[in-house]
Amino acid sequence: MDQFTQHLKALTDILGPDRVLSAAVDTFGYSYDGSPEALSLAFQPDAVCKCRTTAEVSQVMAYCHRHNIPVTCRGIGSGRSGGAIPVTGGIVLALDEMNRIIEIDHANLMARVQAGVRTKDLADTCLAEGLFYPPDPSSYAYSTIGGNIAENAGGICAVKYGVTADYVMALEVVLADGRVIEVGGKMVKNVTGYNLVGLFIGSEGTLGIITEATLKLLAAPAYKGTAQACFTGIQAACETVSAALEKGLVPAAAELMDQVSIQAAEQFLDFDAPAATTAMVLFDVDADRPEGVLSQLEGLQALAEAHGSTRFLTTTDPAESAALWQVRRKLSSAVAALAPDKVGEDISVPRSALTRVVRDLNAIADRHDLRLAIYGHAGDGNLHPAFLLDLADPDQKKRLDLALDETFRAAVACGGTLSGEHGIGISKKPWIKTALSEEVIQTSLAVKQALDPKGILNPGKIF
Repeated sequence: MDQFTQHLKALTDILGPDRVLSAAVDTFGYSYDGSPEALSLAFQPDAVCKCRTTAEVSQVMAYCHRHNIPVTCRGIGSGRSGGAIPVTGGIVLALDEMNRIIEIDHANLMARVQAGVRTKDLADTCLAEGLFYPPDPSSYAYSTIGGNIAENAGGICAVKYGVTADYVMALEVVLADGRVIEVGGKMVKNVTGYNLVGLFIGSEGTLGIITEATLKLLAAPAYKGTAQACFTGIQAACETVSAALEKGLVPAAAELMDQVSIQAAEQFLDFDAPAATTAMVLFDVDADRPEGVLSQLEGLQALAEAHGSTRFLTTTDPAESAALWQVRRKLSSAVAALAPDKVGEDISVPRSALTRVVRDLNAIADRHDLRLAIYGHAGDGNLHPAFLLDLADPDQKKRLDLALDETFRAAVACGGTLSGEHGIGISKKPWIKTALSEEVIQTSLAVKQALDPKGILNPGKIF
């Protein structure tokens, strides 16, 4: 019996024959994620282990640690930076069947869930009980809580409610050698020892396997409203958002769309903008009382009109609000339809630098003769510039590579960084030294060495 067959037999003894996949036709679906370059890389795992319990994850990790087998953890594979791609082969540890909502704790306003629970399922379950789980990445309908934590996912509501890290109270983690640790808890205050919860958040599966999470919940806001503000200049749109925040008028969401994004929405979605519109902001507001919503909408309208808004629509009707937000929810697909290929990125800058970085991004696109759509979370400075081109053309691909390099450097130059919510993975690994000092990188690698001395956890990512 060869070594690979021995490994398969041992893993099958742990999980059973139906949950260890090794045929190429079965493992292909685990060779890519949602990153733009994923399908061109074709890194197939040697096997896929579909775990359902923490005990199974522990046993699989202990075996892989003994035999130096690389392990790439995976939820649904919706990530945008190549974090779930098994670049060195080995095992893909699939946790999508670990999908139980274990507890909704009303007394402490917390939920305890397995890592494979889908974000929307948790949000819907909470809402049915009058509670609110705010993190809402664009992939929330299918992304998993474990993946959200591993990448520290954000979303539309981050401007007011923060990102995933702001809601993680405790974690159950399987270490590289199979040991299981529990960090954090339901207590609101906790300064006992190092903040190991924070250590694992955003670590992209390189330090441990998150199997369960305890998450903070809020009372669901009683009333909501939506506003759509159109402008003839993107600077005016950005300045309206900044002015609102400066005045303490913090919307639940403030989403920016530039001229190319608007053109995509008009061409492929049910949307019409006033003539000469080159930018738009979608706002959501919420409050405990109806007059609180109306007051916020009136305040936003006054600011938008002071900055030259050409149209300002408001609604407190849930159906009308959903219709307005469909434009943003479906925008990525609409933008992608404008060209054979779309390479979407994820940069984060201080909110004060928003206008500057938008100007720099457009200059980069012009310099390299590439079409660019800019949209994203204006309220927290997290933008998604999307270059539109034909990757089959070597010249366009070369110009894209130069443009991406300048994009990341432009973000860092104005006090920003490479990623606000997608993570580094393999997509942005070449630029890590642009954003982090050598001392920070070496400190990070020391942590990695301490927790994963054999380097089997998601190798080839981040650094």
